[in-house]
Amino acid sequence: MARFINGILPENPVLRLVLGICPTLAVTANIKGAITMGLAATFVLFCSNMFVSLLKRFLQPHLRILVFTIIIAAFVTIVDMFLKAYMYEMSRQLGPYIPLIIVNCIIIARAEACASKSKLLPSLGDALGMGLGFTLALCILASIREILADGTWLNMRVMWDSFTPWTIMKLAPGAFLTFGIVVGINNFIRRKIEERKSSQP
Repeated sequence: MARFINGILPENPVLRLVLGICPTLAVTANIKGAITMGLAATFVLFCSNMFVSLLKRFLQPHLRILVFTIIIAAFVTIVDMFLKAYMYEMSRQLGPYIPLIIVNCIIIARAEACASKSKLLPSLGDALGMGLGFTLALCILASIREILADGTWLNMRVMWDSFTPWTIMKLAPGAFLTFGIVVGINNFIRRKIEERKSSQP
């Protein structure tokens, strides 16, 4: 349970560990793309952690990264084929970022740091926590960008009629700006919480 909770907020892979930034910035122009990428990465993370944990006794130190990559690639292929078969427009929108999950540092890092050294249940809890944390971070960034860029959220109008869209929020500078502000706010809140805890008798 502790591993699950840590992945969501205290050790959020995007907002705290600053991992997986490439897909984070690329797919957060709208909330649908963010949710799809988050769920895809969570599925791959869960399945890869499960298999790595089950096979950890047989992993040779000099081959472990290769084995991790092969396992991850198998599940990324499943996700990619599923999206192309049942969600073709979303597959086109996400483009190369689904296949690039294979080299996503979050997934490889959890295989190395947790799944290859832990039993099955802790590994699965870690995968779910990190996956949900990743999805949460994507959704926060995508919500801000979609609302400011289009005045919508999940294609529903949420801004007033006279609202002027911020076109920059659809572009790379908007992604970097949003990411920096959200990370800064998160760090500020955490610092205040830690200061409050340390000041208590």
